[in-house]
Amino acid sequence: MIPIPQPRLPSIRWISNPRCRAISSAFSSGTASRCARDKSYTRSTSSSIRRRSNRQKANLAVAQANLNKAQQDADRYQDLAKDSAIARQTLDHAIADLDASKRQVEAAKANVAAVQTNLNYSIIYAPFDGTIGISQVKVGTAVYPQSLLNSVSTDDPMAVDIAIDQAEIPMFNRYFEKGTKAQDSLFTAVLPDGSVYPRPGTLYTLDRSVDPTTGTLRARITFPNPKNELRAGLTTNIRVRHEAGDSSMLIPYKAVVEQLGEYFVYLADNGRAFQKKVTLGTKINDKIVVRGGIKPGDEVVTDGVQKLRDSIAIQVGPPRAPAAAPAK
Repeated sequence: MIPIPQPRLPSIRWISNPRCRAISSAFSSGTASRCARDKSYTRSTSSSIRRRSNRQKANLAVAQANLNKAQQDADRYQDLAKDSAIARQTLDHAIADLDASKRQVEAAKANVAAVQTNLNYSIIYAPFDGTIGISQVKVGTAVYPQSLLNSVSTDDPMAVDIAIDQAEIPMFNRYFEKGTKAQDSLFTAVLPDGSVYPRPGTLYTLDRSVDPTTGTLRARITFPNPKNELRAGLTTNIRVRHEAGDSSMLIPYKAVVEQLGEYFVYLADNGRAFQKKVTLGTKINDKIVVRGGIKPGDEVVTDGVQKLRDSIAIQVGPPRAPAAAPAK
């Protein structure tokens, strides 16, 4: 098993809209609970925005009334103009007033739409089904641009992001191309209390590029979570089942010596230490997997390796026990 430590389960935060300053008027319950997509859970109000909305709606009503009057005048003058009862200039002015009234109605509708858009930003809807957290602000609190209002997270399935070493990329590519079934135990999660999550995960995707600073590639694994046992932000360890046909050897990591980017260990043979180049695998706690360079039965020097050189005489003994804690 290859543990990959400390992935974190993701969530999405709700941020107040940067277009307005408002007063919170309604929020979800004070405890974490289920939420449904496209349902409103957070609302803020701004008296100035509502006053502007009412004023623009009133302006639209006035413009519409003026348009109706201009339309009636234009229709009446056209009938009179047929009998040459009015001057042509009067009819032209009436038609121009009608056209201006139409433009005023269009401008008033645009103003109403703009104000309504800002007003709609004060109502935030859940982007997906999941769990909404405890409200970060109380009713009546002034909220500003980038104020955190609440957080909502998906919970079934739950995604886990892990960083894999670039040496493991070919293996994960094979997993991704072959696919994993729901009943497979290729990926398992170890919870913070040490228990193993009962439902195995599946490899969802691999990131596009390796991080040059860490030499790792991000992989995303999804776990079914029908009982909401996994929570967003939880820290866990991911175990990847080793499917190679051969067995792997583990040695203490302190026995490894690095020189110019290559790794060596010292083997004990007839009272002397001989340097041996090795190929390393994944580090597991205080041990590391050795993929090549030594064979089962070799005696590896674990203590004092920094003072050794090739073919130096050594004294072979049992591994040194950890120092006991001083008595109080």
